[in-house]
This record gives sequence, structure tokens and C-alpha cells, in this order.
Amino acid sequence: MDMGIHVVIYQCLMLIGLSCLPILSYGRSNPRNVLVIIGDDVGFETSIYNNTVCKTPNLERLAKRSVTLKHGYTSVSSCSPSRSAIMTGLPSHQNGIYGLYGGVHHFHAFDNVKTLPVILRPHGIKTGIIGKKHVGPPEVFKYDYEKTEFNLPMLQCARNITKMKGFVREFFAMNESMPFLLYIGFNDCHRCPESKFGDFCEKFGNGQPEYGVIPDWKPAYYDPKDVIVPPFLPDTPATRGDIANQYTSMSRLDAGIGMLLDELKSHGYLDNTLILYSADNGIPFPNAKTNLYESGMGEPFLVSSPFETSRWGEVSESLASTTDILPTVLEWFDIPFPSYKLNGATVALTGKSLLPLAKQDPSSGFDHVFSSHNFHEVYMYYPMRVMRNKQYRLIHNLNYMAPYPIATDLYDNPTFKDILNHTLSKQPTKWFKTLEQYYYRDEYELYDVVDDPLETNNLAHQEDYADIFEEMHDTLYKWRLATNDYWKCYPEGVRYKNTCADLDNAPPYQKYVNPV
Repeated sequence: MDMGIHVVIYQCLMLIGLSCLPILSYGRSNPRNVLVIIGDDVGFETSIYNNTVCKTPNLERLAKRSVTLKHGYTSVSSCSPSRSAIMTGLPSHQNGIYGLYGGVHHFHAFDNVKTLPVILRPHGIKTGIIGKKHVGPPEVFKYDYEKTEFNLPMLQCARNITKMKGFVREFFAMNESMPFLLYIGFNDCHRCPESKFGDFCEKFGNGQPEYGVIPDWKPAYYDPKDVIVPPFLPDTPATRGDIANQYTSMSRLDAGIGMLLDELKSHGYLDNTLILYSADNGIPFPNAKTNLYESGMGEPFLVSSPFETSRWGEVSESLASTTDILPTVLEWFDIPFPSYKLNGATVALTGKSLLPLAKQDPSSGFDHVFSSHNFHEVYMYYPMRVMRNKQYRLIHNLNYMAPYPIATDLYDNPTFKDILNHTLSKQPTKWFKTLEQYYYRDEYELYDVVDDPLETNNLAHQEDYADIFEEMHDTLYKWRLATNDYWKCYPEGVRYKNTCADLDNAPPYQKYVNPV
């Protein structure tokens, strides 16, 4: 008897009361696998997004087998909340991970949230995670195979691509006849908490005696004068040096992409594995990470389907979100999203499968995305709700009377310190905005991202854009209701007797009367 049948029988016995038919449909006759690759604080500093300086040949290899999304977006520009959205298909304000998981903050998902590994397990699909995880509680995000920062040093499980290669091989060797979901969380290009390795841990494993060796990585080095400074950053020597180190870190992630492609090929999985590549949030620079401007919300995004090759190497103009990853995986495996409730409300996915993009850009359905943010760390409270369509971005800053809080790694870096020091000494910062403009924001920000890519001209209160504002505001609010947003009455009102009551004791909102 085929070993795959033994596995199926065993699983059926272990899952008494559950149908075995979905398991039987994924035997050797219909092999399908998924590889999800998430970079840490990674942006568009790659050759696949037309950066002519930062060389990423392995991402180019993957792009030749993929549709490259020009408009990919994160659901939230902060690590744990973003990863929770990827694994649950739900925005962080719905799944419960409002900020960074663990530590004194104690942000964690609701106990009954259904995650990718939990949904897939009853269907006979083995699941594994290698690298950065940063979500919890453990039982809610439980994979069959785990090599993460929870049982290994982060540098070894998420930046040492040679060790990661060994973990990939261990995972492939488990129950070889079973289809799989493998989630890879690279720690590049996050800033480095261990300063001896450089701002981006770019020295870790570079072959020098004090930094060790990663055999599968030959570091690439860049002259600061050659790097490309994004327009949302000041073009200064400090920024250029910062970016040069970021590029070196990116070279290690790119080598890791090559390692994964090679392992898939050598194990015979390359031609039956869906590959999804993206990142958790914007790059760790001002105006990007933790922000929901284009520079913080925009993400690299590749969709590689081995069964739809007609669009390989093409660029898609469709808008996609990291909340689309879960429904994409479920459609790939032909598994329905489970019916369940969170806090008394039935859960429905607002993301959608990206598999249609492997054939063509649909005429409708991929023309807008949503994003939200509540916390980074617990004292960095700045809730935002955002809608981005093909021309405009509407940001609702719910805590707009407070200064925008700065995450530790976004404060303690050469680029931002240079801005601070030049501001203090009343010298030009070469930045496109002032610190005061950065810290203090209007409640509503509406930008024409096509004609105003730096988002400097707020159209929210301009009469000519009233209809656009109203339509986007209405759509955004309906999404907040659909996702059971606990902030839906904030900041104008308070949750009161199954509705939103006005803080000035006026009658409940007339436009958005809704059950709480």
C-alpha cells in the first residue's frame, strides 16, 4: 500500500467525526503545496522593482516564474499585527493582536481565531514555519514543524540561511507523501538589536572571524554614493550609509530566496508549489514602517503559480493586500473558510484569493484595499483606518490630537537621528516635511497618490473632493463594521446601548447608526 494511503488512514482515525474526503483529495495524484515567504521590514529596494543598484538575482529568478504586483499592500504596518493578518486573513483589530506580541504588552490573538495551520491540519496538509513568527498564543498559531525565535536564537533561525536550509530539508522529510504549507519568515531587513553586527545585522555571517560564516551567502557591499534614496527620505550622507547597509542585508534575503528555490527543485516540488512572497510592513525608516502612507503600506508582492504560466514575468496593476494570502492558500487547496464567531460576530473574510491574477487582471474586484493600525508597542498608540483605491488614499487618524509615536528602532537609527540633530541646530534636514508635520496630523488625510505621490496635499476638506471623500469614508466605515472594529465609535462617540452615542450627548449618529 502507498505510504500516502497509510498517512490518510492514520489521519482519519485521529480525526474521528471529521470527513476524510478532503484528505483523500490531496494524495499523490493531485500534489499541491504552498510556500509563503515573508521578509521583515522589506520594501522595494530590489531589481524586480526597478532598483538598478541593489542586485537581487534570486528574486529575479522568482519573478520570472511569477506575476509581480505593482500595488501590493500590508494590512497593518507593524510586525506582529501584520503577521497575524497574514495567518488569520483578518485585520489586527479583528483578530486581537493589536500590537507587538508578548513581553509586557501581552497583545495576543483571541483564543478561538482560526489560523492557516489550524484550518489546514484536518485536511491532511502538513504545516511548517521557519524563521520569525512573533505571534501567539502558541496553540492558536500551532504549526506541525516550528523552528522560530521561540525555540532558537533569531539570528540562527531567520538570518542564517544555511541553518534554515537544514530546517527546510527536515520539514520536507516529514511525512513526505503529504502536501504542505511552509511559511518562511526572514528577519532581513529588520534593524539589528545586537549592535555589534551593524544597523541591519549586515555583518552577521559575513566571513570575518568575529562575525562568523554563513556558507550559502556571499555578502554584497555598496558604496553609499551609489545607492538610490527614496523620495520620502532625506538625501544625506547618514541616510545613504544607512541604505547601503540595508542593501547588504537585502543580499542575504535574496540568497535565502535562491536557497528556497533550489530546495524546492531538488526535492521535486518546484512545479507543484504555489509561492507567495511579500513583507510585513514598510522599511524601518521615517515615513515608512508603522505609517500607512504609500511608503509604509506598500509592499513587494509576487504570486507564482506553477499551473498558470501565461503571466510569468508580467506586472499586475491590481491592488492586493496581505489579508489576501489566507484566502489564496485556501482556494489553492480547495478548502472552505470555516464558519465561526469572534466576540459574538460571525467572521467573514474581507480579503480575496489572488489566484485569478495568475491568469489576468480582472476587470473588477481588485480596485481597493484596506489597512488598519492600533499600536506598535503598547505606549505607541495611534489607531488609523485606511482605504486605498487606484487613485486616492484616505487615512482616518483616530487619535489625531496626540503626537504620532515613534517606534524605538525608528528613533534609534542614523537617518532619523540626522533629522533630529539638523532640526535641533536649525539646519536644513533635506526632508520633504518637518518634524512638526510628521508628529501632528489631521484627523482625515485624503491624497491623490497618482498626482501627489509624496502625499503632501491633503484634499480631505477641499470642496472639489467632497464626493470622493464621502464615498471613500462610507466604504471604509462599512469595512470597519464588517470586521467588527471595536474602534468604530471612536473618536467622535462612545459605544452606548447597542449604538454609537455622541460624546456631546447629542442624538446617536444619524448616518452610521449601527449595532455594537
